[in-house]
Amino acid sequence: MYLLGYDVGSSSVKAALVNADSGQIVASDFFPKNEMKITAAKPGWAEQSPDMWWENLKLATESVLSAAGVAGGDIKAIGISYQMHGLVLVDKFKQVLRPSIIWCDSRAVPYGEKAFKAIGEEKALSHLLNSPGNFTAAKLAWIKENEPQIYERIDKFMLPGDYVAMRLTGDAVTTIGGLSEGIFWDFKEGRISKDVMDFFGFDESMVPEIKPTMGIQGYVNAWAAKELNLAEGTPVTYRAGDQPNNALSLNVLEPGEIASTAGTSGVVYGVLGNINYDPLSRVNTFAHVNHTSRKNRLGVLLCINGTGILNSWVKHNIVASGVSYNDMNDLAAQSAIGSRGISIIPFGNGAERILQNRNRGCSIHGVNFNINKQCDLIRAAQEGIVFSFQYGMEIMRGMGMEISVIRAGKANMFLSPIFRQTLAGVSGAVIELYDTDGAAGAAKGAGIGAGIYKDSKEAFASLTKLDVIEPSQALREQYQQAYETWKQYI
Repeated sequence: MYLLGYDVGSSSVKAALVNADSGQIVASDFFPKNEMKITAAKPGWAEQSPDMWWENLKLATESVLSAAGVAGGDIKAIGISYQMHGLVLVDKFKQVLRPSIIWCDSRAVPYGEKAFKAIGEEKALSHLLNSPGNFTAAKLAWIKENEPQIYERIDKFMLPGDYVAMRLTGDAVTTIGGLSEGIFWDFKEGRISKDVMDFFGFDESMVPEIKPTMGIQGYVNAWAAKELNLAEGTPVTYRAGDQPNNALSLNVLEPGEIASTAGTSGVVYGVLGNINYDPLSRVNTFAHVNHTSRKNRLGVLLCINGTGILNSWVKHNIVASGVSYNDMNDLAAQSAIGSRGISIIPFGNGAERILQNRNRGCSIHGVNFNINKQCDLIRAAQEGIVFSFQYGMEIMRGMGMEISVIRAGKANMFLSPIFRQTLAGVSGAVIELYDTDGAAGAAKGAGIGAGIYKDSKEAFASLTKLDVIEPSQALREQYQQAYETWKQYI
């Protein structure tokens, strides 16, 4: 008995096949091997073809079934994780009307800001828990004004995960979590936001039917079964955005539990048990995967755009050709806490939410030509990323969130000892690293949704802890001093 999980990102589509009994991943793969194309017709735009997601999903499915020697009929449930905040539009024949406007597209910022002021900032935050900002609702408003001929043909708007599920099942459905991340959900009223729909002039008929995050969302139809070599009737029983799903993958479900990732962008994601928000909307609050009308479970999302992309920039522009990331980590270790006076502000990948959507850019401060070396720059880049995390976590703590343990997959920036030690040192939190990924988490989420697992404890009993990094009390003051120096340059 197997579970199939998909993780539909903006770089690739990953599939993982999990043995439901042992909880172990028996096969996983991703496509394409190079990053998927993102089209930017104008500065600040970012679009992808939903058909491209499906074609890569097909390749990943074929690969894991072949590698594991598993027949499609042996898969008992399917789960989907997906890139958040995107917009997919389909007509009444379920045909895509235009490329998807994805998460990192910033064209809709003015539309969200206008709605925030018109609805009333206090009302928007207390009901939506966020400013409409640059999320899915604002992107749909951009379509309405700038592409009216497309807007008139819309039958349903969807998030990327909704679209993939529609291709699997033939049904256009969504979740409360998905609607909340699109800023369509009113948490006080427990329904689709009338304020948002009325202000933008959206018809509720465009909203897909709402299904539970964990539960039956549809069944694989004959067409998709043939496309993917799966069994017709296989249930799709879980769907969540990539960051809530990453938290699920790390068994982060209850108040005070924290998950983190540090790829191209970086995320700290914590669970709240009460409805709350940041009054400046510098972090975002969405329905978590286990949120219900009877039990509030909200995910507070801190996102730093300039994370691994800064480390990558250093690799391609500062160090010699052929120097690996591991080599860079070794070089960084030759420097000292505080990088001998260098501070790097890492916000060079667009407007940052924690800075109230200011595009601060990346900058380097404190260079001394007489003492600083390459190793100091490399370390300062990693410290700058960590310090941006700490800056955001101070906002989360201000909302009443406890941050004593941070769980993460052992991947990307968390492979760097300097990154891990600095994060533990400046935050005072224990870092726990696990062997997991989003596609495997989606597979186990499907197992919970299908009733194969009775709860998350059973689903994640096999979760393997790889490493624990304790904060150094002896070095805490040095980390804090370096952070305070860094903070003065924001």
